[in-house]
Amino acid sequence: MGTFCFCSLVASKFNTPQFVLPPTPRTQAYLPPKPKPFTSPPTTPIPETKLVVNGGSALSGHVTISGSKNSALPILAATLCCSGSSKLKNVPCLSDTRIMTSILESLGAHVMSFGGEIVVNTDGIVSVEPDSSDIGKLRGGFFVIGPLLARFGQANVGLPGGCDIGARPVDLYIHGLRALGATVELRDGKVQAHVSNGKGLAGANFRLGYPSVGATETLMMAACMAKGNTVISNAAQEPEIIDLAGFLTNCGAVVEGAGTDTLYITGRRRLYGSEYSIMPDRIEAGTYMLAAAITRSCISISPVSPRNLTCLVDKLSGAGCKILQLSDDILELSAIPRTIGDDLQGFSIKTNPFPGFPTDLQPLTMALLSTCKGVSVIEESVFENRMSHVTELQKFGAKIQVCGSRAIVSGKGNASPFCGSQVIANDLRGGMSLVLAGLAAEGITEISGISHVDRGYESLEMKLQGLGANVTRTTS
Repeated sequence: MGTFCFCSLVASKFNTPQFVLPPTPRTQAYLPPKPKPFTSPPTTPIPETKLVVNGGSALSGHVTISGSKNSALPILAATLCCSGSSKLKNVPCLSDTRIMTSILESLGAHVMSFGGEIVVNTDGIVSVEPDSSDIGKLRGGFFVIGPLLARFGQANVGLPGGCDIGARPVDLYIHGLRALGATVELRDGKVQAHVSNGKGLAGANFRLGYPSVGATETLMMAACMAKGNTVISNAAQEPEIIDLAGFLTNCGAVVEGAGTDTLYITGRRRLYGSEYSIMPDRIEAGTYMLAAAITRSCISISPVSPRNLTCLVDKLSGAGCKILQLSDDILELSAIPRTIGDDLQGFSIKTNPFPGFPTDLQPLTMALLSTCKGVSVIEESVFENRMSHVTELQKFGAKIQVCGSRAIVSGKGNASPFCGSQVIANDLRGGMSLVLAGLAAEGITEISGISHVDRGYESLEMKLQGLGANVTRTTS
C-alpha cells in the first residue's frame, strides 16, 4: 500500500490534521540497510507466565548488562523532535520499549527494528494524539507531550500508567510547559496542550518544585525547540538525563549542565535525526550485584559505570562484600563467606534522587537485608506506596515491620535461610526482589505476575541461567 493510503488511514483514525513538514535534506537522513518492520505488541491476550526458581545455589560467571530502559524511553520520545531518521543502538528488548514504539507508530512514525537497534523516521507524523490504551500502560509514554508540542504546536496525550507505587502527578510537566508559553488543560483524562501565541514555544526560566526525572526530560525536549534561551533549575541529575542530553546534542540541540541541578538550553528551530547508543542500565547492573550478594556468590558484571552506582557500592562494601573494578567497565563482586571472612552485615538506607540511593533498588536491597545479620532500617522518600513487596517477602520468612514509609528489617543471616514460597509480583522492582529472594531460598519458589518484571529486565531467565541459577518460565 502506498504512503498516501497509510497516512490517510492514520489521520482518519485519530481525527487530527495531517502535518506537512518541509522536505529533509537527503544528506541528513540515516538510510538503514533493509531492516525488518518493527512488530508491535500483539493485541491478542498473552497467557500469564510464572517464573519457577529452585534456589539455594551459588551463582558464578559473568553477566552482560543491557541498554538502559530508563534512557531508551525518553530517547525514543525525543526522536519526535527530529526531522528524518534516528538510529538507536543498544535498545533493550522489553515490553516497555515495545509499547513506546507502538506509541510512536500511532502518531504516524515509521519504526524498524533489527538486532537491538531501532530506526525511527518521524517525517510521516500525522497525529498529535497517541493511542490512549498504550499511554495508559506506560509512564514513559507521557514523554511525547514535550516533543509534539515543540515541533507541531499541539498535543493531546492521555494520563500515564505504569507501576502502582505511588502518586506521580503531571503537575510539574504542566507548569513547565505553561512557562514555555503553552496553554495546557486537563480534560476527560487527557492533557490537551497547544501553543497559545501562534509562534511556537518560547524560552523561559523556571524552577521545578521537585527534581522529577520525567518532568526534567520532558521539559528539556520541549525547550530544545523553543525560541530563545531556557534555564531549568532544581533539575534532576540522574545519568539518564545526561544520556538524553547526549542524544539531543547529536541531533543539533544545545544543552548544557546535564548532570547538575541547572540546565541551560538554547532553542533550535529544527533538529535532525542522528545515530546514538543507549547507556548501560545502571539499575540492572545493581540488580545483579544484589543477586550475587544475596546468594553469597562471586560474579562479574559489564558494562557498568561504578560512578553511577556509588551509593550501592559503598553500602555493599560496608556490609562486607568485596568489590573489585577489573577494568573501566567491569566490576567483580564477591560475597562468599570464606572469602570475605564473615557473613554480610545489615545496613540502613534512605532513598533519594540521584546521587542518593536509587528508589528502584530499594525493594531488592530489602530482600538482601532480610538475609544479613543485624537490624536494618529502610526509609522510602520518593514513592509513598513502594512497600507492596513486603507482604510477599514475608512469605519467604523475612522479618520486616512497616510503619508508613519506613521498614525495619531484622536480618536472619545465613544461619536461618529463606524457604521457597508461592508469591505474586505486583510491580517491576518489587517483583524482582522476589526473584532475588527465590534465588537465596531453599526449595522451589513460584512467582506469578512476572510480566511486571519483564518490563525492565531483558532475557532475565537466560542471564540467570548463564550464572548457574535453576530458573525456568512456565505458562499458567
